[in-house]
Formats: sequence, structure tokens, C-alpha cells
Amino acid sequence: MAYNLPVETAKGKIREVTIGTGEKSLKVGGENVLPFHLWEGEMPNRPIIAAEVSDEVEELPPALEKVLGDVKNDPVAWAKKAQDEWGVDAIALVLTSTDPKATDAPPEQAAETVAKVADAVNIPVFVYGTEDLDKDAEVMKAVASKVEGKNVVLGPAKEENHKTIGAAAIGYKQDVAAMTPIDVNLAKQLNILLTNLGMEADKLIIDPTTGALGYGLEYTYSVMERLKIAALYQDDTMTQMPLLANIGFQSWKTKEAKSSEEEYPQWGDPEKRGIMWETITAASLLMAGADILILRHPESIKLIKQLIGDLSS
Repeated sequence: MAYNLPVETAKGKIREVTIGTGEKSLKVGGENVLPFHLWEGEMPNRPIIAAEVSDEVEELPPALEKVLGDVKNDPVAWAKKAQDEWGVDAIALVLTSTDPKATDAPPEQAAETVAKVADAVNIPVFVYGTEDLDKDAEVMKAVASKVEGKNVVLGPAKEENHKTIGAAAIGYKQDVAAMTPIDVNLAKQLNILLTNLGMEADKLIIDPTTGALGYGLEYTYSVMERLKIAALYQDDTMTQMPLLANIGFQSWKTKEAKSSEEEYPQWGDPEKRGIMWETITAASLLMAGADILILRHPESIKLIKQLIGDLSS
């Protein structure tokens, strides 16, 4: 007897968001199916991988120090290495230097760094602050102006500073990553606030906040999955934005990823351990519906690129 594969057709569709301009642009989202359910619909755009790059680094796990070398002190060289050698789809530049609790670099200086990175690579750029509400608002205003016309992604916009960041994005034609604590209703509400402000819905990306393996991964997975189901099967227009998972930062700050072999010899090779911690987190959230994965280690990037290719074929 022949087996007929069950097919469930979705009512809704994830919006396509364009990042970058011209030859530098790419599209994320656009699917009308759950992750890689290609027998039920279409995923016109594969999930993308962005390499995390920081404009200021104090200390990293040895596994990351090893692969970065001298470029860790040069965000432009770091971004070019990620593009040319690691083959990522985008750069996620974190403006660590602007943290008021650390260097507290002025917005204009950070904006200049963003411009240099955006000019040095031919792939799209995400720009993230340090989640200090007031400082991020100031910084993103300066960045939006400095890279006008580049169509970068500004973030994270939160409920408390969404008006400032959203207005800057509207004025200078940039995209926005909207971040909320891991909650479906809060993510939806922030999208409503940003669209009420005047942002076009197809300029928004949802950052629902990421928990790494062993540190809230299941909760993140559940919320991402529920957002995707609401978007596709309930046709909820305020959840139909691509999903971003900021994995590298969360994975490499875990005890398991950064502890040495001397501290925990029973845990095995710390380099492999850190890479797998990031890779397992990424693979899991890919299955939850993430359209954008921000990663740190080139080996993790390689493994997830291969996984995306295999699942898309």
C-alpha cells in the first residue's frame, strides 16, 4: 500500500526582509512552511549565518583567541576574515566599546567604525549595541545617519527605546531588530509599537532573546516555534517577521564552553566542547525557525552551513 505523506498548508507567510543594498543585499524570510518542511511549501531564502564581530575585546576563550589572532583588535580585518575565509552571509558588528560600564566610547566614534566595516565588506551588516537603553538609542541614531542608504540592521530596539531607534531607522532607511524577553506576546507587542511609529513591517526582524544549550535553550525553542506557528497557521501579521538567534555570545559565555581542561578534565577538549556547545545551540534553533543565526567560531559556522545545505536540498 502506498504511503501518502501528510501535508498541512499554512495560511500565512513570513515576510521577506531585505538587508543591505544593491549587490550587497540579501533577503531573509519569505517561507510559508515550518523549518525545512519543503514537501508542504516553500523556503525561497535559506537561513543565513552572520559572524559576530566586536569593536573591542578584552578576553575570549582560548578556542576563539586561537582562530582570531591579531584581527580581534581590528573589527575591519575581523569582518573581512569572516567574509573571505569563513564564508558567512553577513556581519554582526557589536559595538562593545560603547558600554557605559566600560570604555563608554562616544556614538560618533562607534558610527565611524560601522562605516569602515560596511565599506570593507560586500555582505550585509547588522549593528548591535550593548543593551544599555539610553546609550544604544544615542549610538543607533549616529550609526543610522553615518551609514545612510546602506540598509543595515540596527539593534537591539527594546520597548523602552524603540521610538528613538525606530525613528532613526525610518529617517535613514535602515532595518531594525526588535528584542524582547523570551515571550511571544511581548515580541508581538513591540512589533505593533514599531509599526504604529511608522516602520514598515518588512523592515523588522524579531530577536526574541536566545538561551544557549543548558541555559534556557528549551524556552527559546518553544517561543520561537510558537512565533512561527502563529505567523504561519494563525496568519498573525505581527509575528510574520524573520527570527534572529544571537547564539555566539550566549554559547561562549557558558561555563561549559569557556572552562579549561585543568578545571574540568572529565569534560574533555575545551576547544571541541565550546564549538559543539555553539553548534548544538544553533542546530536546535534552526529547527525552531530561526532565519538568522549569529555565530562566533568558524568551525561552528562550517558545520551549520553544511547542515543548512543538507536540509535545503
